[in-house]
Amino acid sequence: MTSKIEVLEAALTSALGDAAVSVTTALGEVTVVVKAAAYLDAMRTLRDDPALKFDQLIDLCGVDYSTYGEGAWGGLRFAAVSHLLSLDHNWRVRVRVFAPDDDMPVLASVTGIWRAANWYEREAFDLYGILFEGHNDLRRILTDYGFIGHPFRKDFPISGYVEMRYDPEQKRVIYQPVTIEPREIIPRVIREETYGMK
Repeated sequence: MTSKIEVLEAALTSALGDAAVSVTTALGEVTVVVKAAAYLDAMRTLRDDPALKFDQLIDLCGVDYSTYGEGAWGGLRFAAVSHLLSLDHNWRVRVRVFAPDDDMPVLASVTGIWRAANWYEREAFDLYGILFEGHNDLRRILTDYGFIGHPFRKDFPISGYVEMRYDPEQKRVIYQPVTIEPREIIPRVIREETYGMK
């Protein structure tokens, strides 16, 4: 007897063909990695193919893989990961696509397929610097419009580059370089020999 996940894997492999780099299952969840060049067509296929019918985009987020696996990662740095839901078939899939250029990560926008992608793609742009080609309003959504950098990138400093404060002389909020000295905090753990025993 074929399980529901095996049916989904077969349908994904058949529908996506060469656009899929891999279709894997782990912990009861199916993940499809698609080629960046075929990303838009693959997402449209996932929505429109009658055997799949992924009509809802549940989530889309950016990922920075630069230090993934204790730094052992050797692949591309930035990816967009989407979670799709099919109401008709009652199944889910995770779709991962890697931006081909680490210095300027650009992927196609799926806002024309699922309107819900609008704010998700803006968030991925704001926090990771992933550009979505074809998005008609790609601007910051969580950080200030004058913010410098992308705070979820692994190489972004914890203290940031600038800080803001209210200046009573100018009677307005101003930005200035960070005044905090960077330091490494190492937790100190002291335990007694009989700690936790009675």
